[in-house]
Amino acid sequence: MFGKRGGNSDTPELKPVSPAAPSVQPAAEAPVQSTALDVKPELPKAQAPAIAPAAVHVAAPPPSENASDKTEEYYDTKTSIFSALIDTIDLSQLSQMEPEAAREEIRDIVSDIISIKNLAMSIAEQEEILQDICNDVLGYGPLEPLLARDDIADIMINGAKDAFIEVEGKVEKARVRFRDNTQLMNICQRIVSQVGRRVDESSPICDARLADGSRVNVIAPPLAIDGPALTIRKFKKDKLTLDQLVKFGSITPEGADILQIIGKVRCNTIISGGTGSGKTTLLNCMSAYAGEEERIITCEDSAELQLQQPHVVRLETRPPNLEGEGQITMTDLVKNCLRMRPERIIVGEVRGSEVFDLLQAMNTGHDGSMGTIHANTPRECLSRIESMIAMGGFNLPAKTVREIIVGSIDVIIQAARLRDGSRRITHVTEVIGLEGDVITTQDLFVYKIDGEDANGKIIGKHVSTGIGRPAFWDRARYYNEEGRLAAALDSANEDNQ
Repeated sequence: MFGKRGGNSDTPELKPVSPAAPSVQPAAEAPVQSTALDVKPELPKAQAPAIAPAAVHVAAPPPSENASDKTEEYYDTKTSIFSALIDTIDLSQLSQMEPEAAREEIRDIVSDIISIKNLAMSIAEQEEILQDICNDVLGYGPLEPLLARDDIADIMINGAKDAFIEVEGKVEKARVRFRDNTQLMNICQRIVSQVGRRVDESSPICDARLADGSRVNVIAPPLAIDGPALTIRKFKKDKLTLDQLVKFGSITPEGADILQIIGKVRCNTIISGGTGSGKTTLLNCMSAYAGEEERIITCEDSAELQLQQPHVVRLETRPPNLEGEGQITMTDLVKNCLRMRPERIIVGEVRGSEVFDLLQAMNTGHDGSMGTIHANTPRECLSRIESMIAMGGFNLPAKTVREIIVGSIDVIIQAARLRDGSRRITHVTEVIGLEGDVITTQDLFVYKIDGEDANGKIIGKHVSTGIGRPAFWDRARYYNEEGRLAAALDSANEDNQ
C-alpha cells in the first residue's frame, strides 16, 4: 500500500508495508525501485496535501485537556512528522481501507517516524500528536476537538490563524489554528463535497451541512481576503424539547403547554427571530407534536431539521452547476410540495418569493404548516412577509396581500437572543384579522425584562396577557384539546395575579 521515498534527507525512506503489519525502516544506501502502484508523484513538503478523500472520514475522540496550550515547537514537530507521513503513504490506496483500519495504519507509521527521527516525547505528547495527525488525514483537522464539544453553539474560522467559538451565548477566541490557508481550504472542500457541493475560486460561496445536521457556510478567496471563512452552526447531539426549554427559562410551563397544543391542533405557525435566536431549534421542538400518521414534507436550503415522525420527506435546494444551470430554488421545492400530497409543509427558512407559495399552501388545506423568518418582532414579521411577496414580483394590492396573510397564518412565535446570551421566547402572538387595511394581532404571552443581576444576567419573566379564549379555541375543541388549553391559560393568568 505504501511506497518508500527517496531524494530527501529529512524524510525517512519507508519500505512497502501491508495493512496488517505496517513497519518503517531507515533507507538503504541503494534505493529499491517501487512499483507504479506504490509510488505517487513527489510533493514538496510545503504543499503536502492535508486531506484524504472524503470517503475516509471518521470522527475522532476529543483531545486531551492541554490540547489548547500547544506551543510553536509542537506545531513545528507536527509539521515535520506530517510531511514525512505524506511523503510515505499513498492517499488513494488509504481511502480504500475501512476508517478504523486506516486510522490504525496511520498511527503505526507515525509512531515509526517518531522513532526514526529520535524525537524526545512523553507517551502523552506522542499520543496527542498521533491523534492530531489522524484528524488531519482522516477527519476535519483542528476542527475535530471543537466539533466534539457539545457546549459550543457556533464555530467561526476567519482564516488559518483566527478561530472563535460561541459558548453560552458569548463569543470567545478558540486556541486552535490551522497550518495554513491551504489546509483550511482543503477541509472546507471536504465538508462541502460530502453533500455534493463545491467551493473554489469559480464558486466561492457555499452552504452545506455536517452529518449531524449542523449548518455550514464557506466563503473562499478571492471574496474572503484573509483566507477562507468557515462558519458552523452546531446542533446539540441530544435534540432539545419544550420541556428542556422550560428548564432553561426560555418559556414557562404554561406557555410550553400552549405551544404543544398549537403544534398538535395544526395551527399554521411562523417562527420569527433574529440570527442565532433559536428559530430552528424551536421549529424542531414544535414539529415533534405533529401526528405520526401525518405526511410531512420539509424544504430547506441545507437540510437541518431532524423530525422524528415516520412519514417525512426531506427536500433540499440545489445550486447551479459550473455552466450556471440546474439550480433548484426554494420556490421550486415549495411548488413541487403541493403535488406530493403533503399534510404539513415545513420550510426551514423563508427568505424570498417562496413565502407566497407557502401562504397559498397554508390556505388550501395544508393546516399545521410551519416556517421561520428573520424578524425582530411579530409585527415586523408581518411586514417582512409583505415585502418578500412584493419582491417576488407579485403585482397584488396591499389589502389583498394582507387578506392572504390573515387567512393563512394563525400564530407567530417570536424568539430572541438577549444581550447576556440567553435565548427566550418573547411573544406568542395570534393573527386575528383585518381592521380596514391593518392586520390585527393579540399576544397570548410576552416576556418582560425587569433588569439584570450583579453578573449581568437578564432578569425577567413571561407574562400572560389575560386572554381567556384565543382565536384558535374552536380548532382546539375540534381536536379535543380545549380542556387542556383552558387549564394552561387559567394557570398562566393566576400566576400574573
